[in-house]
Amino acid sequence: MKIDCIAIDDEPLALDIIRDYSQKIPYLNLLKTFDNALESLDFLKHNKVDLLLLDIQMDDLTGIQLLNIIKQKPLVIFTTAYDKFAVQGFELEALDYLLKPISFERFIKAIDKAFDRLASHAEPVVVENPIIKNANASTSDDFFFVKTEFHLEKVRFSDILFIEGMGDYLLIQTTTVRIMTLQNFKKIEDAIPTGQFCRVHKSYIVALDKINKIERNRIYIGQKIIPISDTYKKSFYDLLEGKKLI
Repeated sequence: MKIDCIAIDDEPLALDIIRDYSQKIPYLNLLKTFDNALESLDFLKHNKVDLLLLDIQMDDLTGIQLLNIIKQKPLVIFTTAYDKFAVQGFELEALDYLLKPISFERFIKAIDKAFDRLASHAEPVVVENPIIKNANASTSDDFFFVKTEFHLEKVRFSDILFIEGMGDYLLIQTTTVRIMTLQNFKKIEDAIPTGQFCRVHKSYIVALDKINKIERNRIYIGQKIIPISDTYKKSFYDLLEGKKLI
């Protein structure tokens, strides 16, 4: 799944930063940028947009005024230098509120919120045999294919950080991309090599070699915090002990 978005900001430098950040996120498709809100109105009337990256304080038409005009409102992330609009922004059900200067880490967290929101409302895609390759069939295999939307995505086991259940979907988070597939945990567990991955919660499978730390029954993989549930706690710690990792 990709997020189709536009950015509206009257500061050229702010738009340059958004373009740069957007190019680094594979699942974000920046369709167009505008340096004033009026010019964006015609585009929004004739194009489907999932997300607005929207400045507030602009000449002629502010970001808030623009939102009041639009009938079919996309998700909105405000990008502004003024924190005084935060309350008003959230009253308009903005997904996030980014204060300038915006760091890449903060930007990607906001985009992830949009991804999760859109994924939770996506129409299920019915797929037969969404896992194409069973990794257990051959010890030489280091990848498998999953069906996502209308194509097959190759996934290397060494790239997987964790797998998360999200309603009818599974999110496979790799080092480079997020992959959504209509799948259940049983089939994914059959496809991944035992000993390299472990189920730690009803909604999570983790790659053991990607764990940064474990603290108070929480697993840290990068910025992601994953809970260890009572149901899977013993098997997880037994696996670590058996592999002499603790």
